Amino acid sequence: MTTQRPTPEDVTTVGILGTGVIGGAWALHFLRMGKDVLVWDSAPGAEPRLRDKVADKWPVLEQLGLREGASPERLRFADSLEGFCQSVDIIQESTPEDLAQKQALFAELDALTPEHVVISSSTSGLLMTDIQRDCKNPGRTVVCHPFNPPYMIPFCEVVGGERSDDAAVDWAATFFQLNGKQVARMQRELPGFIGNRLQDAIWREALHMVDKGECSVADIDKAIAYGPGLRWAIMGPCANMALCGGEGGMRRMLDHFGPSLKEPWTRLVAPELTDKLYNDMVEGFDAATGGRSMAELAQELDDCLIRIQRVLGEYRREQGIDR
Repeated sequence: MTTQRPTPEDVTTVGILGTGVIGGAWALHFLRMGKDVLVWDSAPGAEPRLRDKVADKWPVLEQLGLREGASPERLRFADSLEGFCQSVDIIQESTPEDLAQKQALFAELDALTPEHVVISSSTSGLLMTDIQRDCKNPGRTVVCHPFNPPYMIPFCEVVGGERSDDAAVDWAATFFQLNGKQVARMQRELPGFIGNRLQDAIWREALHMVDKGECSVADIDKAIAYGPGLRWAIMGPCANMALCGGEGGMRRMLDHFGPSLKEPWTRLVAPELTDKLYNDMVEGFDAATGGRSMAELAQELDDCLIRIQRVLGEYRREQGIDR
């Protein structure tokens, strides 16, 4: 086993710790990237469940496009946590969002894993500064927060904690970028990171609209899916707002529309989740989906995401756009 950190290009074995929704999806992603994937999960039945998931989702990975060497046969399970830690080039941890549990786990990983190996967490909201508290070698600990499912959605957010080394955070950002991700390398940690905070702003406003009887759940989803959501699949909100300024771009948009920021167009403080609001949301969603199962909705989302990414990828390759 090498005692030096490999370059991001030279990583061959990715360690996946935890095989739940996120961990299992990370395993799929790195198998698609042509990596050896070593897994540790002590939960009963973890191995057959993940192998079944890989078999079930492999046709989806084929549609997305496999890198050279990609094979479900490159999935292995470790016999012990110590053996797992000694056999990988990077660890991607995906365990429940429990701070005390993650603190204890990272302290154990830190003790068992060679000092050059980066240990990354999939946490969706906890801060690495808190997670790395009990680590003796915290410099190599980072967050890589994916969007679900990681094998399908190419975006992730990478950030360190107060005791993380910039070199390790940069290494992780480069590694994920080389392996199929569009990476936001954050300058400092922030609860909820980037994407979840933006999503939460929309979610809170949606709850207010339903709570006050201003519109239906179906109309909220329609407003995004057939409105700005179509643009957001191509460019983010900042670029889309700049386009509102025409040739003058962001400068003209801010000059012209800046005063509207003082208008009461949003209510970012979350409403009280009363029983009525809870029931309105549940019943509204059921009505909007017409009794379709979650599996049917998930399949539709997978199919559409594949097609959207194909179209966007083809266009950008034709135009020589590198993003």
